[in-house]
Amino acid sequence: MHRAPTSLLLSGLVLVASMDLRADWPEFRGSTHTGHAPDANVPLKWSNSENIRWQIEVPGRAWSTPVVAGERVYLTTASEKRSDLSLQARCYELGSGKLIWQQEIFEVEDGKIHKKNSHASPSPIYENGRLYVHFGHNGTACVDATNGKVLWKQTGLAYKPVHGNGGSPLLFEDRLIFSCDGAVDPIVVALDKYNGRVLWKVPRNVEVSRTFSFSTPLAIEVNGNPQIILPGSGAVIAYDPREGNEIWRFRYGEGYSVVPRPVYKDGVIYACSGFNQANLFAVKVDGRGDVTDTHLVWSEQKTIPKESSPILVEDLLFLNDDKGVLTCFDAATGEVHYRERLDGKGGYSASPVYAGGHLFFHNGEGTTTVVKPGKTFKKVSENKLKEFGLSSFAVVNDGFVVRTEEHLWRIGE
Repeated sequence: MHRAPTSLLLSGLVLVASMDLRADWPEFRGSTHTGHAPDANVPLKWSNSENIRWQIEVPGRAWSTPVVAGERVYLTTASEKRSDLSLQARCYELGSGKLIWQQEIFEVEDGKIHKKNSHASPSPIYENGRLYVHFGHNGTACVDATNGKVLWKQTGLAYKPVHGNGGSPLLFEDRLIFSCDGAVDPIVVALDKYNGRVLWKVPRNVEVSRTFSFSTPLAIEVNGNPQIILPGSGAVIAYDPREGNEIWRFRYGEGYSVVPRPVYKDGVIYACSGFNQANLFAVKVDGRGDVTDTHLVWSEQKTIPKESSPILVEDLLFLNDDKGVLTCFDAATGEVHYRERLDGKGGYSASPVYAGGHLFFHNGEGTTTVVKPGKTFKKVSENKLKEFGLSSFAVVNDGFVVRTEEHLWRIGE
């Protein structure tokens, strides 16, 4: 592990966009963007026949996270329609799993994607009666969450994808922000959330061999000013959300296909660099321009995830790599408290959640390992749904909602 000679100087708070207070899990990683629901009263044990409120079949394929608002669950899916794909939004009752409405957003050709990806991998966002759905290069839309009526569509940002779509958007004030990190000329875009109009778009301007990536933006506040942190191929970059101006960048070489969403604490962001060699970088956020040589706090390259996002619990940073090795770091110094295997299966793509005082790590085979956070490894339980799936959990007050390959599940006692 490399430690930079500089010390931590700033502290800050995660800047959370205004959300409907009834929304239990309004987007990927929840309303705080961190994967936290500490007050939820969730079960620690379940199986595909125990502590399952309901299980329903969902047509199509999607690795987007379901979102929950009040008594409704919203999700996206990509369903076969003749020789094309129907990219849809769907709404279900939280209490029963009953379908309330479904709406086709786009009909597109069934293009080539990575075998682990889906055509509906970006997660939707719920806010104040509206649902924002994003399908990468295929387009973005807003629908009325009450009945599924399409309010606007944006299809003018097509780009050449690699492996399909992936990164979810971020709502910040009156804008929807996301990256278009395709095969060539990657850009970052902000749309007007009320009508879908492009407010700004800026080029990445990073010289790398592979320009495609799939990360989700994170909003933070530094000295009273907002920053949008968005990793991509070769660098993690901070943007001014109002104008799109670049504030600072930290370069990490030829890292590409970056998926994990960063996390933030006490003036430092924690970002992963993607393929081929995944590295973790702790970077101070008070800089301007290229901060590669001045703002690194510490870094690590052993057992770093290429797909799942890190999670912070108080002063501890947890990361599970793709093979299922969990590492616990001291967030401030990078000291490793432990490295332990979650299970013997591996195949981790979903991002973990922290709920009811426990961490939940969900792998592709449907196994969720529950861990008590702390400086020593304490495995509480191992729960199996026995169905393939790469979606991250949505947390509700008394359990979870999760999408697998064929079903939507509500887990709860």
